[in-house]
Amino acid sequence: MTFSIVARSADGESWGVAVASKFLAVGSAVPAAVAGVGAVATQADANVAYKGLALSHLDEGATAPIALQRLIEEDDGRDHRQVGIVDIDGGAASHTGTECIPWAGGRIGDGYAVQGNCLTGEEVVEAMEAAWLAGDTDAPLQDRLVAALSAGDAAGGDRRGRQSAAILVVRDGAGYGGLDDVAVDLRVDDHEVPIDELKRLLDLHELYLTASTEDEKVTVDDALRAELEEFAAAGGHRDFHAWVGTENYEMRVAADLGWIDRRVLAIVRGEDR
Repeated sequence: MTFSIVARSADGESWGVAVASKFLAVGSAVPAAVAGVGAVATQADANVAYKGLALSHLDEGATAPIALQRLIEEDDGRDHRQVGIVDIDGGAASHTGTECIPWAGGRIGDGYAVQGNCLTGEEVVEAMEAAWLAGDTDAPLQDRLVAALSAGDAAGGDRRGRQSAAILVVRDGAGYGGLDDVAVDLRVDDHEVPIDELKRLLDLHELYLTASTEDEKVTVDDALRAELEEFAAAGGHRDFHAWVGTENYEMRVAADLGWIDRRVLAIVRGEDR
């Protein structure tokens, strides 16, 4: 009833999971990851205990295949489970129980595990694997994961339809303020086109939480400042700073310094970013 990809970045510094399903809030059940340890997706008749157990096995030094073997040996419901694991070194393992709803299966390779059940066919995991392998290895892991997820959806995805999607990526010190390792944690719990919505949220995540490059900076002259203030007022805000909000640090500082990210300006003008 779900398709997912678990992977490690080519530089060996990030681990993550992307998942989609015709299931409410799939992100609450399937993905788990710890920086410097690995990542896991548990699905089908998901055993959510697999998340903590798998990461504990990996943290103790088990490889992905060994961690997987321990999980299914200890679980009487193994025939109904599906799980993918990637370890600290990029080793991968995937299990599809014999009682999972067809089509069900997976693919593994260096640094990735792709799996799905209740799919339109094998072409879903084939498309996901192909998109992963064709991706730019220098691109952020979250972009590669979502591209693979989108390819699986385009190939047919969950044969029941669409409802939710999620992405989780971890990297040492990548969290808010550098105080944890969660680089990206986004969920679309109930949406007609959840992967498209996930892409939109990922764009906003990058905009709000990453520094602007010099090419992305547009000088705010008097005319542009008036345009920004008019935009904010039309939306019922006190001023442009109020529209930005105190937590959107990148955009707030930009206004103070006399420039604005061109992606923010595109939002203001209703243009494609």
